[in-house]
Amino acid sequence: MTVASTAPPSRTELSAPARERTWPLYAVLLASLFVVVGLIWDISWHRTIGRDTFWSPPHVLEQLGAVIAGVSCGWLVLTTTFRGSPEEKARTVGFWGFRGPLGAWVCIWGTLMMITSAPFDDWWHNAYGLDVTIISPPHLVLAWGFGGILIGAMLMALARQNRTAPEEANRLGLLYLGVAAVALTMHATTLTEEAAFPNQMHSARFYVITAIAVPGILAALARPSRRRWPATTIAALYMGLVLVLMWTLQLFPATPKLAPIFNAVTHMVPPPFPLLLVFPALAVDLVLTRERGGDWSRALVIGVGFVAAMLIVHWFFAEFMLSSYARNFVFAADKWDYNIVLGDWRHEFWGLDVDPAGRWDALKFWRSLGLASVIAALSARIGLWAGRGMARVQR
Repeated sequence: MTVASTAPPSRTELSAPARERTWPLYAVLLASLFVVVGLIWDISWHRTIGRDTFWSPPHVLEQLGAVIAGVSCGWLVLTTTFRGSPEEKARTVGFWGFRGPLGAWVCIWGTLMMITSAPFDDWWHNAYGLDVTIISPPHLVLAWGFGGILIGAMLMALARQNRTAPEEANRLGLLYLGVAAVALTMHATTLTEEAAFPNQMHSARFYVITAIAVPGILAALARPSRRRWPATTIAALYMGLVLVLMWTLQLFPATPKLAPIFNAVTHMVPPPFPLLLVFPALAVDLVLTRERGGDWSRALVIGVGFVAAMLIVHWFFAEFMLSSYARNFVFAADKWDYNIVLGDWRHEFWGLDVDPAGRWDALKFWRSLGLASVIAALSARIGLWAGRGMARVQR
């Protein structure tokens, strides 16, 4: 892969054809949205019905997203290569004689991975059975494809935002936040088994896991944005997307098709209520607006503020979610997979920090929270470093 030596044009040098090609950005945003909605729908499908065939609706939606990303980015590469002006080509990356934005190449790679995973996954299940394990070679290939399309979409949006004329900055900045929110949704979905259920939110393990996984991505996604309150906006969009899917999926009747069936569900099992990331995201935004101090001091404040905000909101929210008041359509509490044996454990906290006598060990809990704060600070520092690099993306 080669990069043109010509310096990228200034933000005011965008030509009319370049402005006309903004539609691929909307196409890859739609594609990434299809991919994430398909993933959450697919998880719900497995929790409700099981895997009956590859051609299930969520699988089709995921592959449709891949096709949209690949076709739109392929068109952009071909158009830039054969019809682009020298100024447009100077803003691109070359590969095998073709020229296109770096994000477009990453999206094309992600599309190829997703399409390749489809027959591979079908063969794997035919050979080894349905849902033998979540971590399997075809699922890893599919995950690489997911990541490629989301990263490519963000790179395309960032490149346009970072070199855009001032009059377009607001619109393209909002477009970037939309792509970033989809990426955060994808990232948060991977935490479903380890840190999503309210039963886990009185355990120090929950705060350690979220400290590892979340502050870095929030800082990385927020730092290159030119709009106000970017982390809060991204977190709010993530929560809104998950809530819409949660409320929509449970409307549809469905029954299990794959034994053993221990819980006779009658409707699609929705995803858990989203993490309340708006509150720690506020801490990230407040720190990023500070002019004084370096990235290490910012990371330390973000880390401590993140863990404190997560603890305050989720500790009490978890108690509400385990009560009978949350077992309704709005909060969708107490919704479990068809192959789970139900019991009193549904309304109890899991993995509590206890001493050998079985009593809650407050000292052990607070020590773990101190460790979580250090981890969150390190995660935020890595995110700030990555965000600084993302703010320089031009091609």
